[in-house]
Amino acid sequence: MTNGMLEKNWSTDNGGFPLNDSQVERYISVKPTPSQIRLAENPYYCFIHFGMNTATAREWGTGKETVEDFTIKSIDARQWVSVIKNSGATGIILTCKHHDGFCLWESEHTDFCIKNTDFDGDIVKMISDECKRQGIRFGVYLSPWDMHDSRYGTEAYNDYFCNQLTELLTNYGDVFEVWFDGAKGENAVDFHYDWERYFKLVRSLQPNANMAICGPDIRWVGNEGGKSRKAEYSVVPTGVRDIEKTMNDSQKDESQAASLKRYSSTDEDLGSRSVLEQSPDLCWYPAEVDVSIRKGWFYSADEDKTVKSAKKLFEIYLNSVGNNCTLLLNIPPTNTGVIHSKDAQSLAEFGQMIRSITANPVIEDEVGELTLDKPNIEYDFGGEHILQYAVISEDITRSQRVEAFDLYLKNSNGKYKKVYSSTVIGSKKIIALKGKKCTGACFVIRTSRSNPVIKSVGFYE
Repeated sequence: MTNGMLEKNWSTDNGGFPLNDSQVERYISVKPTPSQIRLAENPYYCFIHFGMNTATAREWGTGKETVEDFTIKSIDARQWVSVIKNSGATGIILTCKHHDGFCLWESEHTDFCIKNTDFDGDIVKMISDECKRQGIRFGVYLSPWDMHDSRYGTEAYNDYFCNQLTELLTNYGDVFEVWFDGAKGENAVDFHYDWERYFKLVRSLQPNANMAICGPDIRWVGNEGGKSRKAEYSVVPTGVRDIEKTMNDSQKDESQAASLKRYSSTDEDLGSRSVLEQSPDLCWYPAEVDVSIRKGWFYSADEDKTVKSAKKLFEIYLNSVGNNCTLLLNIPPTNTGVIHSKDAQSLAEFGQMIRSITANPVIEDEVGELTLDKPNIEYDFGGEHILQYAVISEDITRSQRVEAFDLYLKNSNGKYKKVYSSTVIGSKKIIALKGKKCTGACFVIRTSRSNPVIKSVGFYE
């Protein structure tokens, strides 16, 4: 294949789509908020599922637990945060209250909390303080469904829930993400959560926080198996934010966890032109991939053999962070208050693999907007190199524009060979090149919504 084979580019037929028209202008007018931009800049962070279920060795509670059932006496907050930080994560979201209703902080609004146990301290404070000390961000998970509280199912519960939110969002410093779970048992009381009230409260108390998954800022990818779509768009119809639909698609009982892991959403189309042209209202709603390092979400000694290897975690990372998503990886500490050594070892190796992606750069290029006189980008490496990765990012402050692209590598004889073809880029596309030898490369955009704006292109050995 010769250099002349590259002359067909995005500026000629643009995949048969208009490069610019009124619809394109509508699509690219949708852009992320400052908080969503910070999210894209810190795309890997961790869940910590810990609480009453850790003490009772359950995935979901029963609603009949008492404070005496929480038998854990201490935790090693420093170890939790250091293990997670060493994995490359930049934040932690703690399950401050799961479906069982037990609160890990010293709440003034319920007796079913840590202050009435033999545990000495406020776990939310311990983790948030340790996050500050080690320089990573802190977030909170608060389950709307509450098996324990007698107010659930009445308007008084909405008041209670807002009081809980207020405590978490005012007493523990900056919060980067508030995670609202859509799971609810099939036998739970039919009850309307006052979502708009919750959202307004978060915006007023923590204006820089993003809200997921039953929230307006981050959408659930649709499964708990670490999978993402072939084309993961961030510009989608506003109807995708339908909270009730998210709840209906979420777990109805703890046995559904396995089916959610098997669920594949690769055939779903949320953001192509054919979808958007039928949608009068659009929004920036990026996907978050949530997955546990173990079979379950809470620690169980029976699952010590299910800890995912660093290789498997890295595969999930490439499929999420490397495919325009964020990754929320769950790490469940044990009932002795530490992260298990098997999890810690896998995470340490995983962190090394993440750092290896960009450890040995060949070329790192800040590109900018491509116009008619610069449709392709050619790179000369000045000699032969063995490439492991290419990393491409769009400037998402200008929206998500690229719809299809190809990557070619130049052999030592000067001929090009196409090694990768894909759809969208978004905040980040990580391409595993697996040791391909080359002397140069050419990045070719085939289809774009108006002029593509590329933040950076990097090639790494």
